[in-house]
Amino acid sequence: MAKNWLCRDCLHHGTASEPRRCPTCGSPRLQFHDELFDLSIAHVDCDAFYASVEKRDDPSLRDKPLIIGGGVRGVVSTCCYIARQYGVRSAMPMFKARQLCPDAVIIKPNMAKYVAVSRQIRAHMDALTPLVEPLSLDEAFLDLSGTQALHKAPPAVVLARFARAVETEIGVTISVGLSHNKFLAKIASDLDKPRGFAVIGAAETIAFLAPKPISLIFGVGKVLAETLRKDGLTTIGQLQEEPPENLMRRYGETGARLSRLSRGIDSRRISNDSEMKTASSETTFNNDISSLDELSTELLKVSERLSERLKAKNIVGDTVTLKLKSAGFRLRTRARHLMIPSQLANVIYETGLSLLEREIDGTAFRLIGIGVSGIDTADGNDPADLLEPNVARKAAAERAMDRVRNRFGREAVVRGKLYKQRPDPAPVETEDDKNEGKTR
Repeated sequence: MAKNWLCRDCLHHGTASEPRRCPTCGSPRLQFHDELFDLSIAHVDCDAFYASVEKRDDPSLRDKPLIIGGGVRGVVSTCCYIARQYGVRSAMPMFKARQLCPDAVIIKPNMAKYVAVSRQIRAHMDALTPLVEPLSLDEAFLDLSGTQALHKAPPAVVLARFARAVETEIGVTISVGLSHNKFLAKIASDLDKPRGFAVIGAAETIAFLAPKPISLIFGVGKVLAETLRKDGLTTIGQLQEEPPENLMRRYGETGARLSRLSRGIDSRRISNDSEMKTASSETTFNNDISSLDELSTELLKVSERLSERLKAKNIVGDTVTLKLKSAGFRLRTRARHLMIPSQLANVIYETGLSLLEREIDGTAFRLIGIGVSGIDTADGNDPADLLEPNVARKAAAERAMDRVRNRFGREAVVRGKLYKQRPDPAPVETEDDKNEGKTR
């Protein structure tokens, strides 16, 4: 029986009986699907992105298990596929990852490098379609509807060409999921990693989803999955069999959503609105900290880091949120709205400090973070300068410090509160907005 097919190496494609190898280049990397040339919604996901970049830059790491993370009490940011064979996973505590894979090479994240590579990949995406919706540094949705005339090829061929270009020109590999909506494209991109290319067509949607666990549906976490299990619902097929009104009666709007997605119905459009919603910086300590003096010092560090990124992006925020995680992993968040949006480290720090002071009750903390929301474009100088002379003096001093750092490097000027602690052995991991303001 004739099927649409595509060679992912030489991009030769056509409709014929299923060959084992490409008749043009001999490659076995062929993609077959009846709807291959009719689908246009894609999810693109880099394979073990941080680890891939590090292996690209250091070929001696190519055949070694590699973990991106660090510290005794940090977590795994990501790991290569060799390390995954030992059971290592993202967000796993580092001590457990070391136990599972004692021979792994461990490298601390280099976010500046990863952001630079991400921008290169994004430039390739933007050349394919104006409808690119980034989810994080290493993944995005693309809508290639109506682009066939521009590229003189169907979306599947364009995506295969894109994957090949990213691998050869940038040096990292990607996996592609192609379908008729975002929900299924995201699922497809996980089916054939690494260097994957998977397709879920409209005709097969119901049958494909039926045997899958309900947890495959985005937004179904452990709590909801357990509730559904207790009600006798464990597979997507069981949701398909339930009348939508029954699910709505039992679970409200969530039930309606489950009913739609169980049938592969997802009307969300791909949006190219890349506006950042939140920005944050946090750090985990080697040893738990309970004193205000030590915690405030760490708060100043993350406030400066956050401020630097806000200034680099020329944005301000109008709400400051403090994040604390206790030694027992209990999370506390406290927020305060600013009368005037700001990007100044001093404003962020002093607002966070006022929130922190109320939380000092003898509890030992393992993590502190600071974030801002209500993001907007900055209007040149911080408008707070115009209201309060004391704020204006501090702002002027900070701007002067920024100019010196921009010219001579970050270490050229160090605040007195931080100077006494150099070199800094305490923070072991920082997670700075890997998914800035984006949700699936």
